[in-house]
Amino acid sequence: MENTVSKTTPPATMPAVELRGITKVFPGVVANDSINMTVRPGEIHAVVGENGCGKSTLMNTLYGMYRPDAGTIVMNGREVSFNSPADAIAEGIGMVHQHVMLADNLSVLENIILGSEPTSHWHAHSLHVIDQGTARERIEALSRSYGSPIDPDRRCGDLAVGERQLVEILKVLYRGARILILDEPTSALVPQEVDQLFDNLRQLARSGVTVIFISHKLNEVLALADTISVLRGGRMITTVAANTVDAQTLAELMVGRELPSPATTGRTVKDQLVLRVDAVSVRSPSEPDRWACRDVTFDVHVGEIVGIAGVKGNGQDELIEALMGLQPVASGQVSFGVDGVLQDITSSSTRDRRELGIGYIPGDRQRQGLLMTSPLWENVLLGHDTEDLNVAGPGELFIARQNVRAHAEAVVTDFDVKTPDIDVSAQALSGGNQQKLIVGREMSSHPRLLVAAHPKRDLPRGDR
Repeated sequence: MENTVSKTTPPATMPAVELRGITKVFPGVVANDSINMTVRPGEIHAVVGENGCGKSTLMNTLYGMYRPDAGTIVMNGREVSFNSPADAIAEGIGMVHQHVMLADNLSVLENIILGSEPTSHWHAHSLHVIDQGTARERIEALSRSYGSPIDPDRRCGDLAVGERQLVEILKVLYRGARILILDEPTSALVPQEVDQLFDNLRQLARSGVTVIFISHKLNEVLALADTISVLRGGRMITTVAANTVDAQTLAELMVGRELPSPATTGRTVKDQLVLRVDAVSVRSPSEPDRWACRDVTFDVHVGEIVGIAGVKGNGQDELIEALMGLQPVASGQVSFGVDGVLQDITSSSTRDRRELGIGYIPGDRQRQGLLMTSPLWENVLLGHDTEDLNVAGPGELFIARQNVRAHAEAVVTDFDVKTPDIDVSAQALSGGNQQKLIVGREMSSHPRLLVAAHPKRDLPRGDR
């Protein structure tokens, strides 16, 4: 592994963390192969690589979620061994996972102290009670010190995505973390929230907290990190100073080959409508008295890519779900074009729209796109009961298992889904590989129209 000097060189002290020869093997997969990595105190250290290259496994091993099959972890010159995340937390390591794990019905304070509640002795009854006053003072001091004050009494279900992520960071800092691991921290954030998060992380690093983060967004990595480690195929390829590389170089290190420069492809937009949205209004599913979006009108032509942009929470999700028949249209009309003829599908079911040739990549792959505990070959069937994947029985429809499995194998191969086989469950895949499976499932059905919410979420540059 190459030794480098970061943009903001920390003091020449003992490394905060050293991973020496870390190896982790799962059935049929070597996730980490003799990985060495050194992280200095107070630096922001990024770990990048393609989906399935072993980034999350490596960080989960450092956090005590996995035990390495070989290798050692050294902190401040002392070898440590973790049997659980509790052991890692006790050593000052905290981790914020990609999918925020907060109880929406609890307050910020309650979420942060959950499992680490400060108590005081109530002498009258010899009871120990939660000392919320002490907890509130500490949380307010922590949030102020990092420039992001937040009300401890706010309900977490009412927070924006960026605020929820701040609560997760405060939760690990509250437990005394001096090494903070973040897994894809910006995947669900809008640009303003990303800027705020980066300000918070820089402030943490200035205060001496060591930050390790996983990301696919190379421009963000270059803007934030001091040092970048590149993994490929479960192996450490190199570690470089962020100010010595660009996004193109990083992408090529990740995939192991030269990548073409971005270029526009030759698409032809035809003067033929495939979708017409005419003055469509949709009410908020959680607040029926509030409009999620009103009087939305646009056309989509054959061969055309139409983008819908806006700050999260301004009606995009509800509009997309209305286009797919998952939310009712309160007023207006949705029409779909088949061979140049528009037909009203405003009241059509999602299944009917699927049969017309509308593909769908949902914004939340785990809740809307996959059966997480089911094998991959079953997941590629979802929403696509075409004739070649089913056989008719007497009064029933039976899955043509052999055809479905062959189709699943093709999706996995064509869209480079990293998996040992198609019988593993969807939850065994990394987030990016789950996304590639959904994209492959929808694209392989050759839809007339593809409705895609955040389609490149968690996909590295080479896969986009």
